[in-house]
Amino acid sequence: MNQDDLFLARAIELARMGSERGEGGPFGAVIVCDGRIVAEGWNRVVASRDPTAHAEIGAIRAACAAVDSFHLPAATLYASSEPCPMCLSAAYWARITRIVFANSRAEAAAIGFCDDELYCELGRHFSARSIVMEHHPLPGSLLPLQNWASNPTRVAY
Repeated sequence: MNQDDLFLARAIELARMGSERGEGGPFGAVIVCDGRIVAEGWNRVVASRDPTAHAEIGAIRAACAAVDSFHLPAATLYASSEPCPMCLSAAYWARITRIVFANSRAEAAAIGFCDDELYCELGRHFSARSIVMEHHPLPGSLLPLQNWASNPTRVAY
């Protein structure tokens, strides 16, 4: 068994364990840096009553804490299923270099987890999305952005 298979098997085991406990859907994730697991996560949406408590999000948060950074440029994310748009975005924000997954989003959709709707929504102009979104700038609303951009001690991310 190669390393990818080993780490992916662990993500699948976490998916099984979490869902059998009733904590959330059948999803697990492992983050690996330099050939070792630095963090693990499984779906805890039901247990935490938090729609963002996906396996990948939990693993990214734990990995960032473990390496004391908000970027994971040397990391590989192993996920039991193809990451949803939220988790994929989080992986991009964390600067994760590589994602390896076992089940496709089509396979997850076959049991009721349909991420395709979200992928389509994100491609639409905000005015055409199913959630009503209104651009309503106020006088001075740009000031926090401008102040942050001109702050020489800001921490860019």
